[in-house]
Amino acid sequence: MNRSTTNPEQPDPGRLEGGGQDPASLLARVARGDHAAFEAVYDQLAGPVYGLVRKILRDPAQSEEVAQEVLLEVWRAASRFDPARGSATAWVMTIAHRRAVDRVRSESAATTREQKLTPGPVTGDDVSELVETALDRQRVRRCLSVLTPLQAESVKLAYYAGHTYPQVAELLGVPLGTIKTRIRDGLIRLRDCMEVTW
Repeated sequence: MNRSTTNPEQPDPGRLEGGGQDPASLLARVARGDHAAFEAVYDQLAGPVYGLVRKILRDPAQSEEVAQEVLLEVWRAASRFDPARGSATAWVMTIAHRRAVDRVRSESAATTREQKLTPGPVTGDDVSELVETALDRQRVRRCLSVLTPLQAESVKLAYYAGHTYPQVAELLGVPLGTIKTRIRDGLIRLRDCMEVTW
């Protein structure tokens, strides 16, 4: 629409007082692939998203990374926003909170795994156990290489990166049922490769 023909006395229904645009109407446009609408959403919500994520994660670099992931998810999932269930800002902040908490859980799981894998002071009795652990790791790496790339990626995300199956499905953009099947088949192949009885 030509700006010169717009009646200045009638407010634009997509705009809020003070020049900001309504996030709900912006998200509707983002869902249709409108880059300008996404830029407006980004301008309005990047600060609050980063602030919330930073309160949870505390680390500035991780907070920036998670905030970017949140905004990318907003771009990809804008069509799932339902104004009947709450405000656009609340929807985005819920995504931010969930992502930040997931990152904390993932980091915590990784730290716990590292602590379990980090050997303490070595004594004569521990040498055979350390050698056996090292051989097991080599065998796992070798057996991971017999999986299809998709199975290996799914298994690594679930068991090494600490993601839940729904998170793996979301990260890879694959239906949850497919991920469960892929991981189950991958674990069966690993078991057979490692000659383990479960």
